[in-house]
Amino acid sequence: MLLEVKQISCSRNYRSLFNDLSFNIESGQLLLVEGKNGCGKSTLLRILSGLRQPDTGTIHWNNSEIKQASKHYSQQLVWLGHRNGINESLTAKENLQIAASFIKSKVSNIGYILKRVGLKPYANTPVRQFSAGMKRRLALARLLLNNAILWILDEPQSALDKTGITLLEGMIEQHVRNGGMVIMSSHHDINFKSIPLGRLAL
Repeated sequence: MLLEVKQISCSRNYRSLFNDLSFNIESGQLLLVEGKNGCGKSTLLRILSGLRQPDTGTIHWNNSEIKQASKHYSQQLVWLGHRNGINESLTAKENLQIAASFIKSKVSNIGYILKRVGLKPYANTPVRQFSAGMKRRLALARLLLNNAILWILDEPQSALDKTGITLLEGMIEQHVRNGGMVIMSSHHDINFKSIPLGRLAL
């Protein structure tokens, strides 16, 4: 699998965030997007997710521009932004069931997924009773619902404690070792020992 970014540019409020930006990422790779607040990291990740268009340039997934292959591309990626994307009136289990229905995935291992992120004892607890860290763990659980190749993660460590960050790093390492691809931003120290780490500075 190959994601190719070719000479993209983007501006916001008449201010250029990045210009003529090009890079590639392949299966089995992790790319860390770095830069100061306001430099355009979140905007770039939204563009890569297909949620926003660049001002100029193109993005290709396996040699097809993602605008033309949007349905296939969207099936191959999972996006996790600053917001958790969960319904706090529902239980943890119900949230994952709904998320699975959105991607048309027949998931039979929701109990295992909740166990993986440390939430199995709270499967039937309304999410409004969760702490911020528990809500973030539930958001991370969506990464395990299907076999998406590409994970695009915007500050995924947000609200996680040390144990939660270790959990996240383990999930990312396993995904990359299994041939997955991860593009992420972070203000936290990164500690990946068993996978290659590429860096993109904005």
